[in-house]
Amino acid sequence: MTARLTRRDAICCGAIGLGATAGGLLCAPAAAGQQETAKPESSFTFCLNTGTIRGFKLSLVEEIDLTAKAGYQGIELWMDNVHRYVESGGSLAEVKKRTADAGLKIEGAIAFPAWGVDDQAQRTKALEQIKRDMELLSKIGGLRIAVPPAGINNRTDIDLRKLAERYRAVLELGKQMGIAAQLEIWGTAKTLGRYSDAVLVAIEADHPDACLLLDVYHIYRSGMGFNGLRLLSGLGMPMLHINDYPADPPRESLTDAHRVFPGDGVAPLDEILRTLYAVGFRGALSLELFNREYWKQTPEWVAKTGLEKMRAAVAKAFAGKS
Repeated sequence: MTARLTRRDAICCGAIGLGATAGGLLCAPAAAGQQETAKPESSFTFCLNTGTIRGFKLSLVEEIDLTAKAGYQGIELWMDNVHRYVESGGSLAEVKKRTADAGLKIEGAIAFPAWGVDDQAQRTKALEQIKRDMELLSKIGGLRIAVPPAGINNRTDIDLRKLAERYRAVLELGKQMGIAAQLEIWGTAKTLGRYSDAVLVAIEADHPDACLLLDVYHIYRSGMGFNGLRLLSGLGMPMLHINDYPADPPRESLTDAHRVFPGDGVAPLDEILRTLYAVGFRGALSLELFNREYWKQTPEWVAKTGLEKMRAAVAKAFAGKS
């Protein structure tokens, strides 16, 4: 029996080429007899998270135009810039047309609602914010939104099973709005800092749209290694924040600003990319950096260099492989 990939499946899990539908966070290899003809390096979408150029304080339209001109296939927006655009009288229909005409997909968006806190009133307010963000994203053709541990990142007393119920509420809202809610980790967070905890929350949510948003820097910063990635399934990871980190300062002292271009640090990117590919990941590699040294250059240089470094890292990981 072959499964038809629906738009909802594509939103939640990416066009994965494994003949599978949405769902599944644990390893799910391709069915017997299925073979892929595409080269690994052509199986990913190269995406720019606009946090990478945030220091230049560009408008939403400028971010879109820069991303397209640099040669990316996708863009991951920050919702505060979308809100500023709307508040200044900008047209959402124009944004949707502009990205489509440029051949860009709005792969995702970044926002910080406190969806996981214990306080019911705060959670209600956060869900209202998420709904507004999802409505805006839907109107511009966006696919996904990040759901990070905002508001609980410094808490150690959050029950992960209760958190799963709260994540499920966000997923249900996303189901109504046609926007996937990606459970994001922050490596310095005391709750949802480790991807092992995020996997537990996502599985306990027991929802077909549950999915993870992992990050190379954040996995390392959390103190976890990368071997556990082989136990996951690409079906539950529509996007990866890709970046690198230096050998110095020590892990515990690293901050977001220490992130560097892929290949310019010591992250085992070859291993990470090959492992993710092996478990079925065919999603977006979204470049997310906050390196203030790069912001001393031009936004064009940052965007173009970032894409070149991403492509080189992928090519190196799969050199000699068909």
